[in-house]
Amino acid sequence: MPFIRFKGFTGPQLEEVVPRITEQFALITNIPRERMKAERHDVQALTPSPASVEILMFQRDQEIHNRIASSMQAILEEADLPDVHIFFNILSPALYYKQGKPLTDYRLD
Repeated sequence: MPFIRFKGFTGPQLEEVVPRITEQFALITNIPRERMKAERHDVQALTPSPASVEILMFQRDQEIHNRIASSMQAILEEADLPDVHIFFNILSPALYYKQGKPLTDYRLD
């Protein structure tokens, strides 16, 4: 389920990096790659703003978050996209709803 949102990038810039990022993300988090969502958001910057990667996911150990960010940064740098801000937006299962019910109402096997 993690959502990876790219802002300030062009489609061609992401064609090569997104498959590599989702593959590494899956390996680090032990989440099947097909459960990940990657999106490119077109935004109109009203003030100077760096390209960014926003990751929406449930809380993991800090080491996992560190490894995700480090891996993404390395992949982006290899693609000549070094000046990117990476940040996490941590979701709460009690505040994430599926079919109108919080995830805490579902078995998460």
